[in-house]
Amino acid sequence: MNTISMILYLTTIVLSLSGPSAGFDLGWGDDSDDEYTWYGSEAQSEVGEFLDRGLEMGSEGDRSLSIVDSTEKKARTSLDIPMGAWAKLMLAPTLSGELQLYCRYPTGTVDLLLAEDVESGHTYVAGYLAEWVGDYEVWYTLDGSKSNSVQFHVKEDWELGNSISIGAPGPGSASNMLGSGRGGGMSKSVGMTPASPVAYSYSAPAAASSNIGLAAGGAKDVNNFRENIDQGYLPLPTDLTYEGLFYDYYFDTGTEEVCQKLFCPSYSYAISKDPFSKEPQHYLSVGLNSGITDFQRKKLNLVVVLDYSGSMGSPFSEYYYDRFGNRVDVSEAEGLGKTKMEIADQAVVDLLAHLEEDDRFGMVIFSNDAFVVEPLTEMGDKNQETLNERILDIEEYGGTNMESGMEKGATLFRTFLDADPSERENRIIFLTDAMPNLGRTGEGDLFSILEENADHRLYTTFIGIGVDFNTELVEEVTKIKGANYYSVHSASEFDERMDEEFDYMVTPLVFDLLLDLDAPGYQIETVYGSPEADEATGEIMKVNTLFPSKAESGAVKGGVVLIKLKQISPDGNIWLKVSYEDRNGKEDVSEALVIVPDAKPDFYQNNGIHKAILLSRYADLLKSWMTNERSAFDSGEPVLPTVSLERGIVLPPELGEWERQSLPLRVSEPYRALFSVFGTYFEQESEAIGDIDLQQEEIVLDKLSSYKGSVGGD
Repeated sequence: MNTISMILYLTTIVLSLSGPSAGFDLGWGDDSDDEYTWYGSEAQSEVGEFLDRGLEMGSEGDRSLSIVDSTEKKARTSLDIPMGAWAKLMLAPTLSGELQLYCRYPTGTVDLLLAEDVESGHTYVAGYLAEWVGDYEVWYTLDGSKSNSVQFHVKEDWELGNSISIGAPGPGSASNMLGSGRGGGMSKSVGMTPASPVAYSYSAPAAASSNIGLAAGGAKDVNNFRENIDQGYLPLPTDLTYEGLFYDYYFDTGTEEVCQKLFCPSYSYAISKDPFSKEPQHYLSVGLNSGITDFQRKKLNLVVVLDYSGSMGSPFSEYYYDRFGNRVDVSEAEGLGKTKMEIADQAVVDLLAHLEEDDRFGMVIFSNDAFVVEPLTEMGDKNQETLNERILDIEEYGGTNMESGMEKGATLFRTFLDADPSERENRIIFLTDAMPNLGRTGEGDLFSILEENADHRLYTTFIGIGVDFNTELVEEVTKIKGANYYSVHSASEFDERMDEEFDYMVTPLVFDLLLDLDAPGYQIETVYGSPEADEATGEIMKVNTLFPSKAESGAVKGGVVLIKLKQISPDGNIWLKVSYEDRNGKEDVSEALVIVPDAKPDFYQNNGIHKAILLSRYADLLKSWMTNERSAFDSGEPVLPTVSLERGIVLPPELGEWERQSLPLRVSEPYRALFSVFGTYFEQESEAIGDIDLQQEEIVLDKLSSYKGSVGGD
């Protein structure tokens, strides 16, 4: 059975505890007898519905729902129970028909746990899993009548009383009930509120008037790269991604025609000398244009999965730098004196402001294990003030078992995986510092879980918290279809970013983009601006996902993928075939002929490709520096730059996996000299391009070329 089946069915639909049903003692609420055990660390599992114990042997009054001990001889209507423990429910319906079992969460939200046919006179048992701390009420309705309620008072402490020695819940265990259906219990779908589809308007505006273009998935910023340098740390090479860097800028896509469909690629050519070796290099850019002129996101089924591990207790920095290198002191309101946990809690509350009443929201938290804080129900049915208070009360604890959070979050979508993609978007937003130290911490496990989710149209956004956010891990897993990630270093900046980006962030539009290059004279050497760049071959470029992006005056934010070409013959014609699928699985294909002009370097068909080449060279140089400095530190040898005046700027070498090793900022003498030369080149090129935002990169180069704090390798 594949991973998603394990996540969505076996670990979440298991049912009930075994034990005798006849002759139980109705000592309601009496927990003074030491021989009775009321909860344990695991439930025996059977896939299916309630476990029918057969004909009822006795009951008391109208108490047709009770909590029973492991032997099913003792019963009560309330129980103190630790988080992650299992208890047993017994139901004795007096009527036949469809029984609907409900749970009221501490926030006041009511969730349907299970709807199942039962027979009058029979008793049924099922396991109940205690989630996050708080008071929970469970009852059922049958033929319009409501049963009595039972109460679960969920505590943090496992030393509450006698426990049932019946095993332990694994990471990502089912929510509340063991049965089929939605997270938060044995829920079944109770119908899905119709929602408005994405509004696509292709009526004939001028090409420059579209307010939407497209940008690749993956990283949506390089904030961690900048912040690590600002705070005196050597960044990881994965802190600086090409697609994240491109998303900081608007690009002229070179489009000359009005786009009247979802995606219209445009192509531009350049031949440019390497700033060190002076060798001519050939490039082709793919402009990511769209004909959407009135974008509206679909209704959303959103689950936030929040890391509350001990590493989230570390503080945010007291300052950060804006895009022009100006120091910004963090005020108390923004986060001064606050931990990553407090900032993350507030970020979730801020996210809620972007949801409509008919959007659905649920929440899971994880450290050593994962727990449901809020079931996936419509915002209009929630008490948002109470929900906000509960979220803000979450404090850090324990280790980081990311897989448990991913798996538990996926369980909340069980009844929503078949949602019409033209009406509803299913998305997990995963807030973490991505420092896993428990569970299956390898990329393969994370990748396989998210990949299986994506196959069921359940997509993921990572939001990285803090300067020590592990971009190496997240950059790899967000190569998956529909995935993207952002980073956060101040509460107010995050809030502002979500005001601008939220609707785009949760709405992937183009999938499985393939560009097939038929050019006897050229091969694809390297791709910049897509997380899947390493999957390119000499003839094919792949991009898993394109998201909507702002367009202004004909330029698109992050709206370019750059291809470095290797010339193998003088034949200059390039045939391009692009295929992709929209979110409904409909395929589209377009073809184009690019006639390479007879031009000498430096030639740029427009400022968009010029800017993309400049930024790709900047990133290549910096990634080589980060890799070479770290390798030299590990080996104790002098730094040997892979970039040189003879070789020019080459593809950066690979580094090891996952370790967010904090090293002081170090710039060896060879790289100080390279940064000085490249800084002069960058300033000249950015002046020719005319984009003032490029000054932020000039500031980085200036700092590194004059930095005197390096150790070793000089």
